[in-house]
Amino acid sequence: MARFMLWVLFVSFFIVLQVTNSEEDEIKSSLIKFLTQLTDNNSNTDPTLGWSMDTDPCIGNWTGVTCDSKLSYVKKIVLDGYNLTGTFDAELLCKAQNLNVLSFNDNKLRGDLSEEIGNCKQLTHLLLSGNQFSGILPDSVSGLNNLKKLEIFNNNFSGKLPNLARISGLVSFLAENNQITGEIPSFDFSNLLFFNVSNNDFTGPVPDIKQFGMSTISGNPGLCGRPMPSACPPSSKKGSKNHSVEHTLMYAGYILIGIIVVVFIAFKLFSKNKTEEVKTDVVKLKGVSVDTSNTKPSMITSEYKISASKTDYSVSAESAMMSSSMIVLSSPVVKGLKFEDLLKAPAELLGRGKHGSLYKIVLEDGIPLVVKRIKDWAISGEDFKRRMQKIDEKKHPNVLPAVAFYSSKQEKLVVYKYQQNGSLFKLIYGTQNGETFDWDSRLHVASKMAEALAFMHKELLADGIAHGNLKSSNVLLNLNMDPCISEYGLMVMDNQDNPSDLLNGNALKMKTKDGAYSTFKVDMYGFGVILLELLTGKLVDNNGLDLAKWVHSVVSEEWTVEVFDKNLVKDGASEERMVSLLQVALKCTNPSPEARPSMHEVASIINTIREEEEASIVSEAW
Repeated sequence: MARFMLWVLFVSFFIVLQVTNSEEDEIKSSLIKFLTQLTDNNSNTDPTLGWSMDTDPCIGNWTGVTCDSKLSYVKKIVLDGYNLTGTFDAELLCKAQNLNVLSFNDNKLRGDLSEEIGNCKQLTHLLLSGNQFSGILPDSVSGLNNLKKLEIFNNNFSGKLPNLARISGLVSFLAENNQITGEIPSFDFSNLLFFNVSNNDFTGPVPDIKQFGMSTISGNPGLCGRPMPSACPPSSKKGSKNHSVEHTLMYAGYILIGIIVVVFIAFKLFSKNKTEEVKTDVVKLKGVSVDTSNTKPSMITSEYKISASKTDYSVSAESAMMSSSMIVLSSPVVKGLKFEDLLKAPAELLGRGKHGSLYKIVLEDGIPLVVKRIKDWAISGEDFKRRMQKIDEKKHPNVLPAVAFYSSKQEKLVVYKYQQNGSLFKLIYGTQNGETFDWDSRLHVASKMAEALAFMHKELLADGIAHGNLKSSNVLLNLNMDPCISEYGLMVMDNQDNPSDLLNGNALKMKTKDGAYSTFKVDMYGFGVILLELLTGKLVDNNGLDLAKWVHSVVSEEWTVEVFDKNLVKDGASEERMVSLLQVALKCTNPSPEARPSMHEVASIINTIREEEEASIVSEAW
């Protein structure tokens, strides 16, 4: 029997080994076919450059190939100036899904760059300059979220560019000497280090590129506005036929507006009659019930406790009648939003915390919103209004703005635009559709958050308005996967509050010299804890393990490297820069509030670390 079991184990191991080898062989075969198409079977070029099925790409001296530190997968392919004359088959190439750098500069490659290049999800460098590529740059390039350098100059690319502004971490875009048309993408030019689109066929207004100079846009006669000599013309006048069509549409519009007004008045009269039939003691959100009993919240993690069951949510009739208290802020998301709209909309409980609950609602026109219901906040309606308007005045792209708020004796509600990409909490702990969260992306999130908080702290210091409840579940991700800090200023500490409650056991009571609580110091601690989450990948509070205390203890024992997320170490993240960011986190979570740095200092340090990382990536490519 024992021999039989050993035989079974041996056969199983052999089968697994064969499967593994066959997967590796498939990638090797694809890369070799890719190179064969590049060489176009040209006898003047070695068709394999040492690439062979008989050798391993990581240890077999494949020309131009670099693997990861463990020699387990291909990380870079650099074949600059090898007289390659064929076509670029991205479908074959991207079978190797861990590729970071592709560099084929100064060859004679021709044809289109196909949509399959979007399958190389891990790409940070796509360098194809000095070839004979033609056709349009495929839309899939805009989905390469990790891309840092895109260089396609000296080719024959044409047509409009995809929405490259979606790639938030792009530091280099060089596309001069092509035939590209359309407008220049609306990049965040403050992030770009290298930019050039000269000698193309771009049209339309010139973006703010004063840091790059006139030479980077020259040779595009269709561009207008400063610094070009020609101003952008006003919209062209239409012919008499077009004017006739416009008049017809205008009159039709007036008729349509009249019909809408009549329908609206009839609807209001109908609603008024129907409202009188509703009980005045309770109003319920349509289709959803949320228990308002005073239950103790879960403290297992820093994320809200998610409830799968449906419960009752009710507000008093007094609140329901006070629709005039719904104040819509300067937001293009909603116009004319009423309290009744929130009550009528289907609602879903997203989570419940110590100081309130969070709901997702969908308005009748399909717009999804999130409503924060705040409880037990002893602040007057007038003070609440002033506070929300102060926060709304200080806008930052990485702070999620409220679109509306409502206040009565019974209810305080704040409305936000729904962010479909979820929270930073979910991204860190691997529940976001299986996406990887690499070191550069984490550093990007830390940098953007620090800048946003530094701005808000500075602008609202005189008003004493900090965030007050900063944690990874309150950091949402927009369409570009950039962080958006939500619920800013919706927490005011009083003498009964303990910051450790706010951070699920990870802060100490913090008082300034005059004895008052400093919510800004709570923010510093909360931000430090988020940095620790980004670096360690560990929960803030897990089965009694306090993350901040654990990290401080491990570092004090000089086992610093043990704290880092194993995924970051595996992917070859810079230990030096991880240690630098860890030092920032330790300063932010110092038990002594007065010893913590300001958010402005922290933002400056993190930006320096990020600049060093970007400089390192650029140098590695060469």
